[in-house]
Amino acid sequence: MTKVSMTVNGKSVSGDVAGNTLLVEFLRSDLRLTGTHVGCDTSQCGACVVHVNGEAVKACTMFAAEAEGAEVATIEGQANADGSLNTIQQAFQDYHGLQCGFCTPGMVMSAAALLKDNPKPTEAEVRSYLQGNICRCTGYHNIVRAILAASGQEVPAVAAE
Repeated sequence: MTKVSMTVNGKSVSGDVAGNTLLVEFLRSDLRLTGTHVGCDTSQCGACVVHVNGEAVKACTMFAAEAEGAEVATIEGQANADGSLNTIQQAFQDYHGLQCGFCTPGMVMSAAALLKDNPKPTEAEVRSYLQGNICRCTGYHNIVRAILAASGQEVPAVAAE
């Protein structure tokens, strides 16, 4: 077992993990932060996206020990300080960017990373960025609209492709 320490959503945490413990397992099992979902275990779906030192990472592709000393942000840390939804979360609600909700945490975390790097993305840039996130319910149109709204841009009617 290896002792790991990191900051998760602004709080210092530590735990003992086996060398093959994935970050997603540590977050879900040890820290009980179950908003980070496991959808595929192969890094295909994006349901496990978190931010590690400010970068979007699929937590099923990283060992917990690799996050030693890191700043980790999960969906549980995205709300405003008063507990209200942040801009991206509110846009997902307002534009119906979710249905079953399973992919939503990963989509929100990916959207946050995109908007940090590209505050005013085009529709094509949003669609391209989300290629690593799978949604089986929405067809992506409302997710794209939500991200454009969160960026402060006018939201066009997105035609089906």
